[in-house]
Amino acid sequence: MTAIDFTPLFRSAIGFDRLASALESAYRSEAGGYPPYNIEVTGNDKYRISMAVAGFSEKDLDVQVKESILTVSGSHKEEDKEKERRFLYRGIATRNFERQFQLADYVKVVDARIVDGLLHVDLVREIPEAMKPRKIEVRSDAGSLLEGKAQKAA
Repeated sequence: MTAIDFTPLFRSAIGFDRLASALESAYRSEAGGYPPYNIEVTGNDKYRISMAVAGFSEKDLDVQVKESILTVSGSHKEEDKEKERRFLYRGIATRNFERQFQLADYVKVVDARIVDGLLHVDLVREIPEAMKPRKIEVRSDAGSLLEGKAQKAA
C-alpha cells in the first residue's frame, strides 16, 4: 500500500488545518463497511444521507453533530428475548456500528427519520448573508464632472 505524506501541505498552508486533516482522514478511511449508505443531492444546497439500518429502531440509533462531524451510531441492548432465540442461519446484520461524516462549513442537520428500514438524515447548507456574493453597482463620474464644471463657471 502506498502512503501519501501530507506534511508539505501542513508546512505551506496556513489556516487550512481542517482541510489537511480531512484529506488525511479520507485517505485512511476505507470504502464500504457496515451499514451501507448513500449520499444524494436533493436540491440546491440540500443533501440526504440514507443508511440501511434494518433491525434498528429509533431508540437504538444516535445522531450527533460536534465540531462539523456528523456521527451516526447504532447499538442493540442485549435483551432476554435475544438470548433465548436460536438461529439456524443469521443473515441480517444487526451489529453495533458508528459512522462519521465530515460536514463542510455552514452545513446543518435539519432532520433525521427512519422510513422502511432506512435512516434518512437531511442536511442543508445555509451560507450567511455576509458571505454571499453581492452585486456592486458601477457608476460613472461623467455626470458629477459636468456638475463640477458648471459650478466653476458660475
